[in-house]
Amino acid sequence: MTVSEVQQLDVEHLLHELTLDEKISLLAGIDFWHTAAIDRLDIPSVRVSDGPNGVRGTKFFDSVPSNCFPCGTGMAATFNKDLLHEAGQLMGKEAKLKGAHCILGPTCNIARGPLGGRAFESYSEDPLLSGHAASQVIQGIQSEKVLACIKHFVCNDQEDRRIAVDTIVTDRALREIYLKPFQIAFRDAQPKSLMTAYNKVNGEHVSQSKKLLQDILRGEWGFDGMTMSDWYGTYSMKEALDAGLNLEMPGGPRFRTPFPLAHKVNSNEIHEDSLDNNVRYVLKFVNEALKVGIPKDVVESPNNSPEASELLRRVGGESIVLLKNDNGILPLSKTASAGNEKIAVIGPNAKVTQDSGGGSASLTARYKVTPFDGIQNKLTEGNNTVSLEYALGAFLDKSLPDVGELLVNENGKKGITGKFYKNPPGSKNREFFESIDLLSTRIFMSDFKSKYIPVEQTLFYADFLGDFTPEETGTYEFGCSTMGTAQIFVNDKLIVDNKTHQVKGDAFFLGMGTREEKASIELEKGVTYKIKVEFGTGPTYTLHTEQAEKGGVYFGLRIVSTPEKEIQKAVDLAKKVDKVILCVGISKEWESEGFDRPDMDIPGYTDQLIEAVVKANPNVVVVNQSGSPVTMPWVEQVPALVQAWYGGNEAGNSIADVLFGDINPSGKLSLTFPRRIEDNPAYLNFGSTNGRVLYGEDVFVGYRYYEKIKRDVLFPFGYGLSYTSFEFGDLNVQANDDTLKVLVKVTNTGKIDGAESVQLYVQHVNPSVIRPVKELKDFEKVFLKAGESKAVHLELSVREATSFWNTYKSKWQSEKGTYNVLVGNSSDNATLKGEFETTKTVHWLGL
Repeated sequence: MTVSEVQQLDVEHLLHELTLDEKISLLAGIDFWHTAAIDRLDIPSVRVSDGPNGVRGTKFFDSVPSNCFPCGTGMAATFNKDLLHEAGQLMGKEAKLKGAHCILGPTCNIARGPLGGRAFESYSEDPLLSGHAASQVIQGIQSEKVLACIKHFVCNDQEDRRIAVDTIVTDRALREIYLKPFQIAFRDAQPKSLMTAYNKVNGEHVSQSKKLLQDILRGEWGFDGMTMSDWYGTYSMKEALDAGLNLEMPGGPRFRTPFPLAHKVNSNEIHEDSLDNNVRYVLKFVNEALKVGIPKDVVESPNNSPEASELLRRVGGESIVLLKNDNGILPLSKTASAGNEKIAVIGPNAKVTQDSGGGSASLTARYKVTPFDGIQNKLTEGNNTVSLEYALGAFLDKSLPDVGELLVNENGKKGITGKFYKNPPGSKNREFFESIDLLSTRIFMSDFKSKYIPVEQTLFYADFLGDFTPEETGTYEFGCSTMGTAQIFVNDKLIVDNKTHQVKGDAFFLGMGTREEKASIELEKGVTYKIKVEFGTGPTYTLHTEQAEKGGVYFGLRIVSTPEKEIQKAVDLAKKVDKVILCVGISKEWESEGFDRPDMDIPGYTDQLIEAVVKANPNVVVVNQSGSPVTMPWVEQVPALVQAWYGGNEAGNSIADVLFGDINPSGKLSLTFPRRIEDNPAYLNFGSTNGRVLYGEDVFVGYRYYEKIKRDVLFPFGYGLSYTSFEFGDLNVQANDDTLKVLVKVTNTGKIDGAESVQLYVQHVNPSVIRPVKELKDFEKVFLKAGESKAVHLELSVREATSFWNTYKSKWQSEKGTYNVLVGNSSDNATLKGEFETTKTVHWLGL
């Protein structure tokens, strides 16, 4: 069926037909993922789904597996607009397989500082790169008729007290830095919906701000789509409706409940027109959703296509940034030059797939490739003569790790078996009702459903069963945290009790669970042990909160060791091999929605591990996985360094492709990596202080700050090396009153095919206000064979390239004067210079 054949709702007619209660029901979700349906008038329910780096679907518990994309900062590091469009298209296709009409993403907040819990989920510190990345992903999603919901509008750039914090920001910084990526996305991609931020801006919650939702979003930018709150991010009834927050999510509603809202309308506390206008935008959203063509009886399914895997691998490969390559240690060879060569893969991230950061961006990936697996796969191709060995080196986990991959369920497959009961362990004639096999030992039951118990029933019990066979004899530590009650048994012996005495901790979403309780036991290599976790749902929780509901349990285990012992094992191995690949970084336990990082350091003993291994063997390649910068005190000692982000399903293969030269690295840093957290412009003004945060750096975010005060950084914005070399030349700059045209020739002067990112910066020679040294205004990626040259054409609006926000006039101002065009391949290497003149000062608003 074509779009023209889809039956559309007559919105204005329906506004006359709907009863007051029906209108009210449309203004809030009915559950976590769905809008209300009005069967009487053939108004269907619309399904939304997370998220920014993959489409989860409608389930947290036992969810249908998804394809996980690289994190936002990694996606932006590709500097490849066409590839980001392709990624968006794949997201749109996946949404339809999950029955979702709308994807809750992309996220295009600003990574203001390295410590933001969701910095990984956003794209960049730079508003133009963020805006173009969001725009391309949105265009890709909506090319599949699926709706994109751009988020979080605006200044949701930290997690500390995010629902209460008041962001104090100047109008100029708000416009030039924080609103700018949204403005670009609305100009170029027209997303069909928008999600408001949790926080306040200058004293007012965004979700009830007329200035932001009416004056700017609808008035200046002409947005005609639907606005929705972030989940539980609505704070009022009247104010939010009058400001134009169309949809409260999730449901059931907290503020838009039938009786009080109807009373407000009937008593003229809320104007009927205000109610109708919000309903109008919801109905328009439903009309757009109808064009997706998702059947009512759709069953969620994974996208198992090899084409999806190939694209994820390509995006991951292009996101990887080569930061150091002294003496050409990379790419590694798959064939030993003389005799047999040995490579050691060492590190806490070697045999773990860091596919995404934590929170709503995380999902159940349909498969995961670890760096070790990717490297091993590479070395088993063809007649390779390089052998591989492994050592852990250091622990990274904040809590004991998920051991779903290490256990065997009752059907003999990886994972655990969950057996569900209506009554607790030890009950006479205990009533069993369902058995489910699970792949993870991090179990969140919030949306658990069974046809054998009522949906509203929150009290039930489960035994989670799995066999564990240790690979070495030793002392093993078991542990669990819960939002409910839990006990761990090994061969029917109670080992861990998180039931009879519970202590508050920070487990689960927003820290509503217990601390992790631990205990140790001796296990023998090769012996199979039966692991059982007896779990009671939220109502059994002795620290009960309303949010506990069905609750959950996280449990894990690992061999007991000391940091010194693990480092020594790694050093001993490093001495025996020719080269070492160190897989380090952080994880979703440390970088997640719900909290900010306390510092920029890699937790635990990773730094000591790297320094010890480099002393033992200087031929070291460090692969760092993080969504934002980390401190690197060892950086001068290591010859090769790769930034690999959170790489999605194909992380391990993408890393191996770059390390062994099957992909010539072309990623560029989407964030500046400072030497110390103290160097960051947000250092003195990050996090909530008495409920407020001052954006004291104003417009000088990221490289804008470092360049202005001439502060040395570890690695600059836009930076990234290649296995080949490029030369820029023949710069030609032409401009009239409206358009700036830039032409530059790029030549691959090396011996390997590769890609380079042309970055165009603009500098006002004599501005009337303090401005950054230069600002990124466009970019383009070009692929070149060895020895090949291509002309790269960049064309952009003069007013966009030159304007700043005039706070006196409350308008954009393109100032008469001389501007330099600086072109290069990073913010610190834009040495090709041209100039143009503007003949008049222009003020403007809108898109």
